[in-house]
Amino acid sequence: MRVAVNFLPEQSRVDAGKWFWVYHIRIENDSAETIQLLSRHWRITDGRGVVNYVDGEGVVGEQPRLKPGQSHDYVSGCPLGTPHGSMSGHYVMRRNDESRFDVAIPFFPLAVSAPAG
Repeated sequence: MRVAVNFLPEQSRVDAGKWFWVYHIRIENDSAETIQLLSRHWRITDGRGVVNYVDGEGVVGEQPRLKPGQSHDYVSGCPLGTPHGSMSGHYVMRRNDESRFDVAIPFFPLAVSAPAG
């Protein structure tokens, strides 16, 4: 799994205490069988240590089925009331035999970069 995160100042309202990040995730099937993403479970922590959980079916309205060697990319966003925080979680996946397993989403920080110069 690969994760890339970008702060979006144009979608943020810093003066109103709202910061917004977009994240791009690539899920790769490195197994020898077809799997399907059923649901997601996110743990989102803001800079004050307040934790919110987000659970739902699929990702951005899809429940992709991945054959061996295939990958699925998607982009989503996360608003926060602080200029930094973090995300982590897991996906619930299903094999062809209907058994389910979790795939960890690695911890990644959400942080406003200092301006260059």
